[in-house]
Amino acid sequence: MIDSVSAVERKYNDSFDEEIRMLERRREHDSSLTIKVLEDTLRALYNIDGNNWEGRGAMQDQVISAQIAAYETFITNWKKELSDKK
Repeated sequence: MIDSVSAVERKYNDSFDEEIRMLERRREHDSSLTIKVLEDTLRALYNIDGNNWEGRGAMQDQVISAQIAAYETFITNWKKELSDKK
């Protein structure tokens, strides 16, 4: 059981880190990216998370949870960065 928990935790952590790196690269290279665009994507991820009627399984649940957490973190940090500049 410990191995399966470790694998699920690793999947979450790896997915979170990957999503944060993707968001950082996207912000760096896509001048049209806005917080609003990210918030819209986050809302879509919430919908995907809530629409689990067919049952994704533990690993895919971890990926979606990590993506949501990464978007929430990235948006919060970007907003803080903007407010710190004021």
